[in-house]
Amino acid sequence: MKKITLSLVGAIALFSCGNEGGSDSATIILNNNIDSVSYAIGINSANGMLTQFGEGNMDAYIKGFKDAIDSNELMITKDESQGIIQMYSQKKQMAEMAKKQEEQEAMYGNVKEEGLKFLEENKAKEGVQVTASGLQYIVLKEGNGAQPVATSNVTVHYHGTTPDGTVFDSSVDRGEPASFGLNQVIAGWTEGVALMKEGAKYRFFIPQELAYGANPRPGGAIKPYMPLVFEVELIKIN
Repeated sequence: MKKITLSLVGAIALFSCGNEGGSDSATIILNNNIDSVSYAIGINSANGMLTQFGEGNMDAYIKGFKDAIDSNELMITKDESQGIIQMYSQKKQMAEMAKKQEEQEAMYGNVKEEGLKFLEENKAKEGVQVTASGLQYIVLKEGNGAQPVATSNVTVHYHGTTPDGTVFDSSVDRGEPASFGLNQVIAGWTEGVALMKEGAKYRFFIPQELAYGANPRPGGAIKPYMPLVFEVELIKIN
């Protein structure tokens, strides 16, 4: 048998829900496994809250806990509570994403500017066509087969580089074409390949917002906000 003196959160929230004394601490005895498990759950609950919601109001948390356990009249209904938590989580997630984007832009703002300059200069070159979305392309070879749609599964050969020519992915170099759904790839591919017919070969210049934007695959040659260049041959629609 082990005697434990709990803090306000542990004692009141987990063990003294029916205690109306309102004292700041209570002595709890862990007599059996259920007592120990209950205490352990209290520890995990507190640690989880401190990690995920460190700014929380402990008094309000304990009040809500006690009211639910004691079946008291709730200040917020169960349905309302779920909506409040979900809305808070979404706002917090959006704030974290905005902060991350600000940090990314501060770190890679020069990449974004260089990418815009690259595309601006490129669209003036002979043969370059530009779609409403900003996707640029050159027809290297026209095809005469069927034309895919955004949900088609296609087999292609492709060669992908950064604007400076660094190769980051190439089925051509691997010597084996790739097959995938056009709704499973970056937006620039979905739009671009849908312009082609079987047998065609195009070169695409894809703006960063139609590529990986601020979140490219880590550790690769593609930096955040970097436009991409692809040569794509549409072999067939599957």
